[in-house]
Amino acid sequence: MTVLVTGGAGYIGSHAAKALRRAGHEVAIYDNLSAGHRAAALGAPLIEGDIGDVDAVRRAIRDSGASAVMHFAAWLVVSDSVRDPVGYYRNNVGGAMATLEAMALEGCRSFVFSSTCAVYGEPATTPIVEDQPTRPVNAYGQTKLAIEQALPHVERAYGIRSVCLRYFNAAGADPEGELGEVHSPEVHLIPRAIQAATAGEPLDVFGTDYPTPDGTCLRDYVHVTDLATGHVHALEHLLGGGASAVYNLGTGTPSSVREVIAAVERATGRAVPTRLVERRPGDPTVLYASAERIRQALGWRPTRPALDAIVADAWRWHQAHPGGY
Repeated sequence: MTVLVTGGAGYIGSHAAKALRRAGHEVAIYDNLSAGHRAAALGAPLIEGDIGDVDAVRRAIRDSGASAVMHFAAWLVVSDSVRDPVGYYRNNVGGAMATLEAMALEGCRSFVFSSTCAVYGEPATTPIVEDQPTRPVNAYGQTKLAIEQALPHVERAYGIRSVCLRYFNAAGADPEGELGEVHSPEVHLIPRAIQAATAGEPLDVFGTDYPTPDGTCLRDYVHVTDLATGHVHALEHLLGGGASAVYNLGTGTPSSVREVIAAVERATGRAVPTRLVERRPGDPTVLYASAERIRQALGWRPTRPALDAIVADAWRWHQAHPGGY
């Protein structure tokens, strides 16, 4: 079957598109290339268009013959969402709803949604399970939760079944070296630490007074290829007639900012210069997953869970592609 991957020229979307093709599916990528990269399509059909354009998304579904959609086209910077909530609602909520409208009009009935652990906000307990309260502390998490909350209504009205994947901190790069993480500016910790190690510019460490063992935030870093595999599992669940569901994707092991810096120093053999600055608004203290539900239901488990393995793959990508794609 053919899957339309919105945002499929971006970081996680491109890895998911590769995993889909490896699993035997046809792929069409829909991306406006504002944050994606043409080379990341790896030769798959690339349809340039805006996610908020219902007619354009309809044409993409129709022309590609897509029977399912994986939706990655969203803005993702927490601090930007705090500064520009209107823009985040317009892009993340408006874009996803336009996609669902196009799917309904074209009779496309399977939807895999890129959600986030940010829907939990400050978790009540850790590791986080899917039944915990959702109370985002930033607009980014709230926009993702808004789509999750809309999907049951969409299913009742249009018959579109969905899987929402709440993944934790995507990291690493394709072990085969074809794909990696390239943002401008870079927003994620591991590539920023690698840049600091190689370029010498200090890495900002946002907050060292959190109630954690070393004072820095704790996060669950999950390899991007494991995330991609999770999306394939979710799609095949839907294609097999499975019910709509929500799953965490994570390793269950938290790492602090300082531990990530140490891993980058081990991988690169270089020091990471740092600059200690104030906390960013909207950053929870601790986020790490229980992925037991998806393991039991779909058989997914991370294959590259170790932080050093994740960082090593990211470092190899950076060495081979110092200028990105």
